[in-house]
Amino acid sequence: MATLLPEDKHSTSTLDEKLDVEKQAQVLPVAVADFDDPNLDKDAVILEDDSPYPEVRSAVANTDDPEMPVNTLRAWTIGLIWAIIVPGMNQFFYFRYPSVTVTGIVAQLLSFPLGRLWARFMPRVKLFGISLNPGPFTVKEHVLVTIMATVGYQSAYATDIIAVQRVYYNQIYNFGYQWMLVMSTQLIGFSIGGIARRFLVAPPSMIWPTNLVTCALFNTLHSQKYAGMGNRGGISREWFFTYAFVGSLCWYFFPGYIFQALSYFNWVCWIKPNNVVVNQLFGYYSGLGMSLITFDWSQIAYIGSPLASPWWATANVAVGFVFFFWILTPILYYTNTWYAKYMPISSRTSFDNTGASYDVTRILTPEATLDIKKYEAYSPLFLSTTFALSYGLSFASITATIVHTALYFRKQIWVQARRSLSEQPDIHARLMSRYRQVPEWWYSIVFVVMFVFAIISIEAWHTQMPVWALVLALVVAFVYTVPIGMIQAITNQQIGLNVITELIIGYALPGRPIAMMMFKTWGYITMAQALQFTSDFKLCHYMKIPPRIMFSAQVIAAIIAGTVQLGVQAWMFTNIKGMCDPNQKDGFICPNTEVFGTASIIWGVIGPQRQFSKGQIYYGLVFFFLLGAVAPVITYLISLKWPNSIIKYVNFPVILSGIGYIPPASALNYVPWAIVGFIFNYVIRRRHFSWWTKYNCELCPYSSRGRRLASWDAVLMEACCDTFIDILSAGLDSGVAISAILIFFCLQYPKDNTIGENTIAKWWGNTVSVNTADASSAALLPVPDIGFFGPKHW
Repeated sequence: MATLLPEDKHSTSTLDEKLDVEKQAQVLPVAVADFDDPNLDKDAVILEDDSPYPEVRSAVANTDDPEMPVNTLRAWTIGLIWAIIVPGMNQFFYFRYPSVTVTGIVAQLLSFPLGRLWARFMPRVKLFGISLNPGPFTVKEHVLVTIMATVGYQSAYATDIIAVQRVYYNQIYNFGYQWMLVMSTQLIGFSIGGIARRFLVAPPSMIWPTNLVTCALFNTLHSQKYAGMGNRGGISREWFFTYAFVGSLCWYFFPGYIFQALSYFNWVCWIKPNNVVVNQLFGYYSGLGMSLITFDWSQIAYIGSPLASPWWATANVAVGFVFFFWILTPILYYTNTWYAKYMPISSRTSFDNTGASYDVTRILTPEATLDIKKYEAYSPLFLSTTFALSYGLSFASITATIVHTALYFRKQIWVQARRSLSEQPDIHARLMSRYRQVPEWWYSIVFVVMFVFAIISIEAWHTQMPVWALVLALVVAFVYTVPIGMIQAITNQQIGLNVITELIIGYALPGRPIAMMMFKTWGYITMAQALQFTSDFKLCHYMKIPPRIMFSAQVIAAIIAGTVQLGVQAWMFTNIKGMCDPNQKDGFICPNTEVFGTASIIWGVIGPQRQFSKGQIYYGLVFFFLLGAVAPVITYLISLKWPNSIIKYVNFPVILSGIGYIPPASALNYVPWAIVGFIFNYVIRRRHFSWWTKYNCELCPYSSRGRRLASWDAVLMEACCDTFIDILSAGLDSGVAISAILIFFCLQYPKDNTIGENTIAKWWGNTVSVNTADASSAALLPVPDIGFFGPKHW
């Protein structure tokens, strides 16, 4: 066990130590590199043995206490509890609409009072040589707990493969197949991340901006010095979270059960329930959401909390939504582009040429591959206007991100990429050198075991995927990890490989849906997990967490999280009636599975050559690649001419990727989200800034204290100020989650969902929103008299 130090030493954050060191530090000029680094602060004087990057200096301490407890029973207990609760809850809500995601910030915030309660009440004794209470809850323990809580908090991507196999292809394989598939897709990226860490973690120029904000929040929570605006009075953060949690929990009983029209508040449709055009424009179920408001936080926060998004980003997404979905979508729909009038204007599913849901089983062989003759005898696949447009936007986002990054960050990427290959270790790397590094053979073992799991998964069960395709997917992930990781480490933007992998496998193995889903997952998620691993390692690099402890925590927590998610999913499919049915009465309609399944049909069964090639129905969407490439060039040239114009706030990667959640999201999730973001992060922040920062800046170590803030001090002070927003958002999310669980297990699941069946379920407030053309997903035109629409040959 680590040597215990006095309580007052470990109760403060590492940044407090830095502030003490700064008073005695020798000031030296910054050494200028042989080539220009735009992130390097050449004009400033810095402290001896500190980072040359001002943003890092402002957020990360240049000191370390190697005796500070980190690998404690307390940290592992709290962390593993979160590794069970958070992934399990999120997997439960993943198949529900509307859902809510319990983010890692909930665990980060709640772990702090839990750790302090443990330190206060747990006896300071040893059990089998392990201390039950090593003293005050330290910032290093807090980091370790948060890493375990967040490493697998989101639904594992491979669980959608399992769900789609069950729902769309009638393939139900045993738990061994499911577990090996999930573990291989989740953990094989860790081994690649371990190899990439020398390029993405150790070099000082690999900054990882998001981690700086996280470091600021940790230091804010553990700081004991007041530096806020206004007076210090008011309720504590713990009580503020409690009020938000209890209020959210109680309120959700109304939109979630008692008065469900408050959730789908399509009030305009109540006036004209059978007018198709009115319902398409103002509806929430299958419309464009021009009714504007909802009283359901789970609907508002479905695409992410609007409180946590800065206003400039929210504004970009809102403008993009208005243009593409309130202007372009009606134009395309009412001009009958893509035969749109015969389908709902918005949906998550695909259609055949009679307007019915596309029945993929009618074009499959017994081996679940494409039967060309059956396909030609049945129907081409059609998409609603919003669904088709979403594919165009995903195409555009790829090229827009690449071009935007090249235009705005080419200098940083080029210089810092060169620097990363030759620069000397900074103070943080030297401080970390005292800890034993993770040996290469640890990563090798993880890779070999997970690779074997992957081969067993595709060979022992019928998946249509050859081993060479698995190898190709891993090669794609490996090749892209370092360059995309460098872009993310410098610019905070990640280029996704999902569409790229779909294109590769769609042309390489057409007609094989299961192989397509697996290839995309191993190609895309492997890289994403590798970058998540390296990002967490950089966080621990900044916070001085021993690498071996960090590695163990990540791997163990990821295994537990994936196993819990599979268990929750298996229970849901076994015990919830009508699971993944579009009309499932408790909301378990599996929106993400619908989208994933439709993608498997488009890219896997039918193939991109029959959907997007020249002469096909959706060939025009291919030109969105060009649109995405040209758009950032236009704004870049305008910003050169008028650098202080509003154009400098226009960010096409944010616009195009931000509205890419449609589907499974809908207009209902975007419009109120933007309105709430405007109210909180523009109106209130602009007019009542002192109140906005009441509970967030009071412990911020970056506050001015009467001096003028440096640029990155201001940024990180705002990050500290986001603590209030984080607490409010976490309280609302947690309250909705617990309330939804209580409603389901106390009022819906018992007695086969017959509680209130003839009373509360039938009153006006629970039926008015569903007795509309919006809820029935009405199309504008009926199917022609010939019995089908669309081309006669395909």
